[in-house]
Amino acid sequence: MIAKITSGKDTAKLIGYLYGPGRANEHTDPHLVASWDGFAPDPGRTNDFKATKQRLANALDLRVKQAGARAPKQHVWHCSVRAAPEDRILTDDEWAAIAQRVVAATGIAPDDDPDGCRWIAVRHAPDHIHIAATKVRGDLRPARHWNDYLTADRELATIEKEYGLREVVRGDRTAAPRPTRAEKEKAQRAGQAATAREQLRTTVRTAVSIAADPEEFLTLLTSTDSLLVEIQHFPSGDIRGYKVALPGDNNAVGEPVWFSGSKLAPDLSYPKIRERLTAVEHVDQHLSGQRRPNPWHQATAATERIPHHLDHGDDTAAQAHLAAFGEALDALPRLAPAHIRPQLRQAATAFERATRSRIHAEHHHARALRGAVRAMRTQPVTGDGALLAMFLDAAILAVIAATRWHDLRRHQQQTIAARETLEHLRTAYAQAAPRPLAALVRNNTPARKVERYAEQLRSVVPAHADRITTDSSWDALVGALATAEEAGHDSARILQQAAQIRPLDDARSPGEVLVWRVHRLAQRPAPSARALAARARTTIPGTTARPTRSVPSAPQPLKSAPLPGRRR
Repeated sequence: MIAKITSGKDTAKLIGYLYGPGRANEHTDPHLVASWDGFAPDPGRTNDFKATKQRLANALDLRVKQAGARAPKQHVWHCSVRAAPEDRILTDDEWAAIAQRVVAATGIAPDDDPDGCRWIAVRHAPDHIHIAATKVRGDLRPARHWNDYLTADRELATIEKEYGLREVVRGDRTAAPRPTRAEKEKAQRAGQAATAREQLRTTVRTAVSIAADPEEFLTLLTSTDSLLVEIQHFPSGDIRGYKVALPGDNNAVGEPVWFSGSKLAPDLSYPKIRERLTAVEHVDQHLSGQRRPNPWHQATAATERIPHHLDHGDDTAAQAHLAAFGEALDALPRLAPAHIRPQLRQAATAFERATRSRIHAEHHHARALRGAVRAMRTQPVTGDGALLAMFLDAAILAVIAATRWHDLRRHQQQTIAARETLEHLRTAYAQAAPRPLAALVRNNTPARKVERYAEQLRSVVPAHADRITTDSSWDALVGALATAEEAGHDSARILQQAAQIRPLDDARSPGEVLVWRVHRLAQRPAPSARALAARARTTIPGTTARPTRSVPSAPQPLKSAPLPGRRR
C-alpha cells in the first residue's frame, strides 16, 4: 500500500472532487466508509446530494471556523491510500479499519483522544480510499501531524503484513525527486521521452563525472549550449550554488523553469558536488614511455577492488566507492561506441539510485577511481574495444557486490536499482566483448604449452578449472597467457595474480574474467631478472619470501605442482 498526503484550504472543493465523476469518469459509487464519529452525513447515500455535501463540509469545518485566525491557512489534510493492483479487493469494513489506523498513526486523530481532528474516509474505487480531515483539534489547537508521511508509511507496512497484501518496496528519502504529473504531461506534449528534470539531472551528473574540480564542473555547465545556467553567490562573492534550465522550457509567464541542484537529486547540490570533486586523485598524464598510466587500466583495477571494499570496509567508505562507481557509469556513454551507448545510459540511470543511502559517504576513500575516471575522458574507446570490455567485466562483478551490500542493509530501492543495472551492463558487455575476445585467440599455440597452462589453471583455481577449459573463453585465455609470456611475464605467476584479485564465484564466465585480468596485468612492464632475484631474497618482517619458480612445462600430478609463490 502507498499513501500520498497533501494539504489544501477548501474543504467543500475536496469533497466535491471525492464524490464527483473524476477526471476521466473513473469514480464509481462514491460513498463514506468511516468518519470521526461514525455519524457523518454521506452525500453518496442521499437523494439530495448538494445539500448533504454542504452539511458534510460544514461539519468538517466547524472547528476551523471556531478557531478563527488561529486555524492554519492550509487547514485541509488529504491522504489517499491505494492497494497494489495484485491485492485482493478489500471490504468497506477493512478500508474503514485502515483509515482509522492511518489517522491515529499520523496524529490527525490519535486513539483515545476525544479532541482529535474531524475526518472522513471516502471510497470511490475498488482499490483505494481518500481520507479528508481538517487540521484543527477539538481544543482548537492545530493538529500535531509532523512527519505524517513517514508515520503513515510505517503503519501501512504493518497493515500489509497483517492483511496479507503485497509488501511495497520502501525508500529511505534519499531518492531523486520524481517528475510531477504536470512535468510528464508537458514532456508528452513536446514529444520528449524524458521530462526536463530528468534531462537536466543526466546532464549535470555527466558533468560531475568528468570534471576534475568544482571550477571545471561549473565551466562545463556554462559552456553547454543545450543548458541555461545561473551561478548563485554569497554576499562575500563565494559561490553558493547553481540552477539550471532547458532552453524553451518556460512557465506560464514565459520564464525559464529553473531547477537547483538539490531539486535534481540530493547529491547534486553544489556543496555535495564540491565535497566529491575535492576528493579526487589526479592521474599524471605527462609521464613518458611505458610509465605513462593507462586510465582504463587504473579504473578497471579500482573497480575490481570495490567488492573487497564493500565486503570488508566500513559503511562510509563503501558508500563512497558506490558513489564513485556511479560517476564512472555516468562517464561511459561519452567514451563508448555508439551502438553500446543506449545500454550504458540505461545502466547509469538505473545505478543512480544505488549511489545514495542514509549512510554518509566519506569520499576521500574513492580518490583513485575518481581520478582514473577523469583521466579516461581523454582516451575514448578505440581499436577492438578491449579496454571497454575489460572495464565492463569488472563493473559487472562490482554491481553484483553492490546488490549484495544493499540487500544486507535492507536498502530495498537501491537493491532493485542495482539488479536493473546488472542486466543493462550484461547486455552492454555481450555487445562489446566478442570482437576483443576473438582478437586474443591464437590458433598456433603449441599443444604442450596449452597443456601447461591448463595444469597451471588447475593449481590456481581448481574449483573452476574444468569449466574454464571447456568454455569458449579458454582459447582467448590461452592467447592472453601466451602474449604475456612473450612480453616477459611468468604465466603461472600472472595467472595466480589474476585469480587473487577477487574470487570467481560471482562470475557467469570465470574464464572471461581471467582473460581480462591477465590481459591487463600483462600490460605492465615485466619484472627484470634482477628484480625477480631481489624479490626472492627479500623478506618483509612478518611475512615469508615468495619464490619465483615456474610450474614445470611437462604435465605433473596436481600434488606435485604447488601454487607459485608458496612454500612446500
